[in-house]
Amino acid sequence: MSRKSCSNGVAGFTLIEALVALAIVAAVLGSIGTVIATTVKGTRGIDQRLALGGTAETLLAALPSRTLLKPGRQSGELAGHRWRIDVSPMNVAVATDAPQTGRFVPLAVAVRLQSPGGPAMQVTTVRLVPRTTE
Repeated sequence: MSRKSCSNGVAGFTLIEALVALAIVAAVLGSIGTVIATTVKGTRGIDQRLALGGTAETLLAALPSRTLLKPGRQSGELAGHRWRIDVSPMNVAVATDAPQTGRFVPLAVAVRLQSPGGPAMQVTTVRLVPRTTE
């Protein structure tokens, strides 16, 4: 019995098999790279949202006490984020024949934040302020 073998007697991969293996490795590495890029982008977005949320909390905590809070607009920059706060009376439907005897008036406080070159966020809350006697 005779067996045919390579001329030098060593078995190995053919050029085609090596190229197919390299193509498979390249496709897998490309897929992994895409997944990593998507994960990094998502993480960056979450970091920006958390930073905006922290800035919004700081701004809301720094609002004047409810006895001093007045309607109006303020703006500025904090931690690299541009912000604007709009305080305005809320439109609350009341019966026309009912006397205005409530002790408090609701004010809408809208905080708008914009990170540099990134997402924007708006937080709206309600603050009750004592009714002024006129």
